[in-house]
Amino acid sequence: MADGVTAAIANAMLAVMVTSPASTFVQLHTGSPGAAGTSNVSSTTTREGVTWNSPSAGSVSNATNPAWPAWAGTSGEVVTDISFWTASSAGTFDWSVVLTSSVTMLTGDTLTITSITITVTPIAS
Repeated sequence: MADGVTAAIANAMLAVMVTSPASTFVQLHTGSPGAAGTSNVSSTTTREGVTWNSPSAGSVSNATNPAWPAWAGTSGEVVTDISFWTASSAGTFDWSVVLTSSVTMLTGDTLTITSITITVTPIAS
């Protein structure tokens, strides 16, 4: 038997931390967002909304894909991280993650985040 939290507790944690409210907002960064989420903000400062599926087995994933169409920010900018907020502007910084791979944005490009999964581990078995 592995040590850890039960799937029910992990799901409850994710329901409070991630899916409530049902929509959070994603901001792009060119490096680590830092402890306040305000460092290295992309030249495209619009935060796009994301909604979440219900947590299951200690994981939760995005139900919608945040997208930034027709890039009007700095051409050649490299996006490396994202941060999550409670509002489209101002709001409270919740957490940040580094992207699996960085993305170089050119004028007119579209950036769509297609997969976000947050997992609480280990799950007791």
